[in-house]
Amino acid sequence: MRLLSPNDPPALKPNLRNLCSLRIFPVFGLAVLNTLRPRNRRDPKLKRRMHSAVRLLAPVFFGLMMLNIPRSAAFQSPPSQPAVTPGTNQANLSNQITPAPSPDPRRPVSSAAPSSPSTPDRETIVRLKIFLDQHSFGPGEIDDRWNDLCANALRLYQTANRSAATGEIDPELRQQLSDLAPLYISYQIKPDDLAWVGKSPQRPAAQAKRKFMPYPSIADFVAERFHTNVLFLANVNRGKNLSKLHSGDTVQVPNVPPLELSGLKEADDVPPRPELKTRRVEIDTQSKSLTVTQDGKIIAAFPITPGSKQLPAPIGTWQIVKIATLPWFRWDKAMLMHGKRSGDFHNIPPGPRNEVGLAWIGLNKKGIGIHGTNNPDSIGRSASHGCIRLANWDAVQVLNAVTQGVTVEIK
Repeated sequence: MRLLSPNDPPALKPNLRNLCSLRIFPVFGLAVLNTLRPRNRRDPKLKRRMHSAVRLLAPVFFGLMMLNIPRSAAFQSPPSQPAVTPGTNQANLSNQITPAPSPDPRRPVSSAAPSSPSTPDRETIVRLKIFLDQHSFGPGEIDDRWNDLCANALRLYQTANRSAATGEIDPELRQQLSDLAPLYISYQIKPDDLAWVGKSPQRPAAQAKRKFMPYPSIADFVAERFHTNVLFLANVNRGKNLSKLHSGDTVQVPNVPPLELSGLKEADDVPPRPELKTRRVEIDTQSKSLTVTQDGKIIAAFPITPGSKQLPAPIGTWQIVKIATLPWFRWDKAMLMHGKRSGDFHNIPPGPRNEVGLAWIGLNKKGIGIHGTNNPDSIGRSASHGCIRLANWDAVQVLNAVTQGVTVEIK
């Protein structure tokens, strides 16, 4: 008989499960107990020794024997898959995963269940989101996930175009989506873009010591500029390390109107534009949508996060009284939690990672406004502190579509 070597196949090497299946451990246990069995059953020391050995070895035997019991399928772990990270070459996954028509960003699906009876394929979802975004009907982040934000944007687009608001893609729209080209365009990082990137601390006290609240990376800057997220951007640019982008580098981005930051300046109250005063803003807290109307017709719509159970958005009819770009934010825990100001607060400087984002549209309700966010992925899912929160790219579009004096109805 020869000894097993490290080069032998696994089938030749014994393991605990094999030993258990051969009943080696139960036999070994009985042998141990037999040696400990007292010759004189009346000897108290020997009896205590035997009882101690039983207490020591019983859990070991039980645990080892359990290794031989097959687990229920409900508790078996799924086969692991390699994580997708920016810059990872996905060619080696082609034999493991069925190719999809469009990139597959591995991220949690939105908690909102799709309200459409049928879910389009991934490429159609991307095409639909880009199409809706191009027509000022925001579907949320551009990616290949189907959710209620996209379905609701489709219904609002259908309503605005006098179609049946089914949330389904009819043959005419399907043809428009098929003709949509290009789906992605190239964007070259500019030197001026780097001014929007830097360190942004998480704690309000540390934020208050800064002069600006920038994007944490160039990838975040590019993702928000083109209404998407870094994970989807990484899948569109497979093989490119987005964490090492520099000025002059080129990336592929969704073909949507970009969020223009170069002309955005800090302004506490922008001048009124009387020609926009006849417009109206309607906020539906149930469908989590904001619509801008002109003469009763919807001209734009965007997904929102409307207040919370503790501090719900104020139902009623209000007016816009102030519009600010690159606003400062007064962080006051008492105000955020209970709606009442306190003397313990921090003034957070402007920037895209300021909690109210790039725009503030104040209402004639103290402390309540329509504003951007430092976390676009939260739109439509998490709660806000009584205000109406949008993604920064949508907040800037709303800011450009309204003026002081415009009526805002929250229902």
